[in-house]
Amino acid sequence: MKKRFDKVFPWLFVLGDILVMSFAIIFTSLLMDQPGKYNGPDFSYFSVFIMVWMVVTVLRKDYKWERTSRYEKLFSKLLGSLAWFLVILAILWVPKLMEANRLLFFGTLSSSLFLFVAVYRIATFLVLKKYRSKGYNFRNAVILGKSEIGKKLANVLNRRKDFGIRFIGHFDFNNEIAKSKESLRSFFEEFLTQKIDIIYINEMTDPKVIKKLIDFADEHYIKVKVIPGDALQLEQNLSFSRYGELFVINVNEIPLDNLFNRFLKRVFDVFFSLLVTVFILSWLIPLVGLLIKLESKGPIFFIQERNGVNNKVFKCLKFRSMTPNDYADYKQAVKNDPRVTRIGTFLRRISLDEMPQFLNVLMGDMSIVGPRPHTVPMNKVFKSQIDKYNSRHQIKPGITGLAQVKGFRGEIENPFQIRSRFKLDYFYIKNWSIWLDLKICFNTFHELIHHRENVY
Repeated sequence: MKKRFDKVFPWLFVLGDILVMSFAIIFTSLLMDQPGKYNGPDFSYFSVFIMVWMVVTVLRKDYKWERTSRYEKLFSKLLGSLAWFLVILAILWVPKLMEANRLLFFGTLSSSLFLFVAVYRIATFLVLKKYRSKGYNFRNAVILGKSEIGKKLANVLNRRKDFGIRFIGHFDFNNEIAKSKESLRSFFEEFLTQKIDIIYINEMTDPKVIKKLIDFADEHYIKVKVIPGDALQLEQNLSFSRYGELFVINVNEIPLDNLFNRFLKRVFDVFFSLLVTVFILSWLIPLVGLLIKLESKGPIFFIQERNGVNNKVFKCLKFRSMTPNDYADYKQAVKNDPRVTRIGTFLRRISLDEMPQFLNVLMGDMSIVGPRPHTVPMNKVFKSQIDKYNSRHQIKPGITGLAQVKGFRGEIENPFQIRSRFKLDYFYIKNWSIWLDLKICFNTFHELIHHRENVY
């Protein structure tokens, strides 16, 4: 039964995907132009779309989910498949649409497809996890040898029933067993009686022993997985690179090392920054500039060198909120700081002084979301105080960040605050996703409205 489910599920998944895709097209067609009147593709085009969607999702193996998959993987596959489908759609069908509603229809259809298919896939994902947590569609697993890492894995398997992996127990498979044919035969026979599906083996096991285990597993259709040792049990996911016949583990790879992820983040940055520049900065800069000039002499913008990606220094833009002084790079703003002007107090209170940094984003020096950049002198101080501090420069700095929405904004009064900021920045870098960026942006608006205590 458990094997049969895995044969049937891909077909049910693809069928459901096609039905939802079809519904999204029909929904968009009824919504556009004259409500209630179908304005979408005719039957011949519709059948082509169904075939294209099915081919894209099957070739990309959207139906194939690891038992330990996370939402990020789910959305990554969806975005990739949707991009391919929309490109083909744009080539085959969009030119046939009327010029007046072509872009509007295509944009609405893209949004509908993403919304409906995403809801369907998330619902399917949750139902599948619930189904497995009830004891169905399971796999039997054993761990060879006892170690601290093995015990931790066993605890995870026992706790996470939604993985659908039943932990049978630890097996002691040492070199003495491997040397004796009788002992080896008895050991494998016991395996077969347990109907094992997955074998987890310790990384430090003798290579000859591992070879015999893999040969046995191949003959009996059992999956073999190696548990990395303590040195590789790090905070981030591991990935692999292939060099001819050899595989190596990429120990410190981050999500934004992936070209598609970087492209996705950059598209979001440029799109959001263009909207802000065109609809807000176009009138805000002249207005704020006039108010700054009326109150004090000096430039409209405060331009300061800060550390960016790979520690490269860039010129960060802000509205000038202080009277010109020689201490801006070294001394943080404090409560009732005499350097801050009246208009500067207002700008800093609602973070309007940071708005010109959207121009830094367009220039490619910054991102909407990322670790906040510090001045060069302050960066040197923090680097000497905190281990691995430089790792926060693996990605572009941001206008807002995870640390800021978690309450670590404003003046740094004690070492605890900068350590906490660093930990949150480090977590963000290792666990980046476009959904995390969107969540941080949403929470930033909440922080701007409700929490202004430490901003001055």
